[in-house]
Amino acid sequence: MGLFATDKKQITLIYNSETSIGRQTYAYTINSKKEIRSIDTSKTKITGTQWTEIAEKLDVEIQDLVDKKHPNFKNLYSEDISLETHDWLKILEENPQLIQPSILIKKEEFYLLKNPTDYLKHMESDSAGVSRNPEK
Repeated sequence: MGLFATDKKQITLIYNSETSIGRQTYAYTINSKKEIRSIDTSKTKITGTQWTEIAEKLDVEIQDLVDKKHPNFKNLYSEDISLETHDWLKILEENPQLIQPSILIKKEEFYLLKNPTDYLKHMESDSAGVSRNPEK
């Protein structure tokens, strides 16, 4: 069993309430008929181990969880930055505003939500045939 408990009656949303996309995505979840567990990364620290599990479940690299287009990232780092995994984890832990918009955990599946309407797509589908990482 992973660090994130999964339950057919519950969904988990990992989001940042300090971003408009995070707030909008969270607004969609409150209308769900399922029990909601929300983790606001601006208030709750997620450990490196948890980020590693999230990346594995999403089938992405740790660095793919960082929003490299965010103005704060561009101010701190160059676009062609090359870091080790532990460095990317440190960025996620110390800069929650740089986390990709939102992550949905539904049953055993993890989804990277790029915008609020991605939430609706995954809630309407039964996850059959739906890619966890649409860019792969």
